[in-house]
Amino acid sequence: MTSTTAPRPFVDFQNVWLAYNDELLAKGQYAVEDISLQMTQGEFIAIVGPSGCGKSTFMKLTTGLRMPTKGTIHVDNTPVTGPLKISGMAFQAPSLLPWRTTLDNVLLPLEIVEPYRSNFKAKRKEYEERAAKLLQSVGLGGYERQYPWQLSGGMQQRASICRALIHEPKMLLLDEPFGALDAFTREELWCALRDLHAAQKFNVILVTHDLRESVFLADRVYCMSKSPGRFIVERNIDLPRPRDLDVTYTPEFTAIVQELRGHIGAIRKTTAVTPN
Repeated sequence: MTSTTAPRPFVDFQNVWLAYNDELLAKGQYAVEDISLQMTQGEFIAIVGPSGCGKSTFMKLTTGLRMPTKGTIHVDNTPVTGPLKISGMAFQAPSLLPWRTTLDNVLLPLEIVEPYRSNFKAKRKEYEERAAKLLQSVGLGGYERQYPWQLSGGMQQRASICRALIHEPKMLLLDEPFGALDAFTREELWCALRDLHAAQKFNVILVTHDLRESVFLADRVYCMSKSPGRFIVERNIDLPRPRDLDVTYTPEFTAIVQELRGHIGAIRKTTAVTPN
């Protein structure tokens, strides 16, 4: 008789608490408390919740920009003890450097992150080809030599996501990346991200206020409580992949969004949530 063991999770939070300084710790005031979460390889999760609930704090803990006060975090079977090199990040503001072309903005991580930095001059042509292929995949083929001020907001955000992926990270962290865009552009970028994830199978953690976005993109959605942030709802999104935008008009999709909206509404109305 043979026994099988489940693979270790790619991201593993075990009872993580964070107080931002000793003074707050002494008062028992935590930004997040008792966070436990496991992500499998290649999984896409989304985190939703009211403003100030600790979503961005969770991202900082995941990337090693903050160390937990209590609990442990492992990523790729390794304890997180400092900033990770295996992750890429994109934020609501694209923050492209205005004096660099689209191509040169995308190449920036390869100029500063090892082992690419040491080989950048020798392999520049190879890296430029990689960047151009990535830009092509998100609909920016032909815009390599344009500057950020020559691009629309949606195009800038596409370039920002390419920059986050150019060094082929194992994990992509997205903090409200589409929040400042109009609805049509936002949906276009949902599809671009969907296709990149399907092709490359990197892990994704998406922080968003958009419930439709979370349901369309994620395998699982977590709802966080008010500060101190805790995961109080975990919802598996069992809609089949690949997902087209048409799915967002189906009763099944709408029901999940409404369910999550109900949870968020309850969170906003209560000051404390008692676990079941």
